[in-house]
Amino acid sequence: MLREVAEKYYEQGYNCAEAMLRAGNEYYNLQLHDSDMRMVAAFGGGFQSGDICGALSGSACIISCKYIETKAHDNQEELKAITQKLMDTFEARMSSKLCSVIKPIYYTPEVKCRNTVGLSAEVLESVIHEFEEQK
Repeated sequence: MLREVAEKYYEQGYNCAEAMLRAGNEYYNLQLHDSDMRMVAAFGGGFQSGDICGALSGSACIISCKYIETKAHDNQEELKAITQKLMDTFEARMSSKLCSVIKPIYYTPEVKCRNTVGLSAEVLESVIHEFEEQK
């Protein structure tokens, strides 16, 4: 399960976005390099400001890597559909898309944001699974 892989990376010290992208790279064989994954470091902590959850941002990056071969405009309708499904499903599951709202609910000093990462991975995996079944 993607959740276990994402939690593994989070426990290695990667932030929410980094853990999600590394997990997606491994789980979906996206063939990204370490240098590619550094690009999402600033997404953690809701873009370091409590804004859009880093785990959600990392999930969107996985969708892009998985489904876009050249650029978004070449596959705009499909990208929009799966990304909107991700956003809606994530918000329904987590009560918000904002780190500043999610963190007080799921963060604990013992596990930090591991719960958020795990639940985000479950959301992403279900969205991708449903999307692939509908194709």
